[in-house]
Amino acid sequence: MNIISDILYWISTGLLVPVIVLLIFLFCRSLLLIGNFYGQYLSIRKTEAILRKELSTLTPVTLDELSDKLPESSSSLVINSIKQILEAQNTPAQVQRLIANFEIAADKDLAISKTLTKLGPILGLMGTLIPMGPALAGLASGDIASMAYNMQIAFATTVVGLVAGAIGFLTQQVKQRWYLQDMTNLEFIAALINEKIKRDEA
Repeated sequence: MNIISDILYWISTGLLVPVIVLLIFLFCRSLLLIGNFYGQYLSIRKTEAILRKELSTLTPVTLDELSDKLPESSSSLVINSIKQILEAQNTPAQVQRLIANFEIAADKDLAISKTLTKLGPILGLMGTLIPMGPALAGLASGDIASMAYNMQIAFATTVVGLVAGAIGFLTQQVKQRWYLQDMTNLEFIAALINEKIKRDEA
């Protein structure tokens, strides 16, 4: 039994360094995510104002004029998707494929936020529990300095993991609302395209 316990102890203590390295990586990635999120927020504010104005008066008759009113060069995913949909409006199957591609691209953009949300707290908890064993061993042997060092690691990993998870959670919630609005706009345009095709056939 002691051999099994020692093996488990060696495995858990051996995982401490990889866990700390991963936590540092996730924390740095969360900082990059904040910068990217802010840039995306500024871009969405511009595109949202344009789309709200144009889509509020859009009809099947004025559908062809929408492409000319959109920015010629834009890094916005929804603007580029709208342009592609308007170019392929005579092929309903192609329109549906473009909408599906938008969903895939949106899910890909949300992936890092989802990863931080789940992996941050998990690694933080692992980083908390692993040093607790050596800390208790130090307490039992009277080595207060060793116990204090291991407790410091435990608390630090918890905080870093929770910060990374919180950043991932907040950005995920906001981005999901953005993409939900974009999907609503794309489906509205697709519905107008179908209505226009039916009118032309009639």
